[in-house]
Amino acid sequence: MSEKRKDRRMELESKLIMKRLDKDRGDKEVAIDVVNVSKSGVGFRCGEELEIGAVYEGFLRIWTKETIHAFIEIIRMERSGDSINYGGLFIGMPEMESHRIDVYDVVTSVQEKMKNESESGLEDK
Repeated sequence: MSEKRKDRRMELESKLIMKRLDKDRGDKEVAIDVVNVSKSGVGFRCGEELEIGAVYEGFLRIWTKETIHAFIEIIRMERSGDSINYGGLFIGMPEMESHRIDVYDVVTSVQEKMKNESESGLEDK
């Protein structure tokens, strides 16, 4: 299967609280586990069922311990045991917040490259 994502996905151990925006549901907050993130979207697991096409407000705590405020449209859902895996697109994310994710991407890419080069050097000895 060909890759359809336009941005590289990175793993990020974080939590996100989401509130549905497009229907009045009493502002129920749903905790999720972030699986991966890119500057265009987020993959996550959730024990509760969310609707495809629904828009949620989220607060993503990133590696710097800062919080990114984001609006996320659910575009994909896949059941897996007791949880459900979701894919969501960031909607109207400010450019500054998107750049913070880009910076993390660059840093992790460099770290991975250095690690691979280091491991390759050890194998040569």
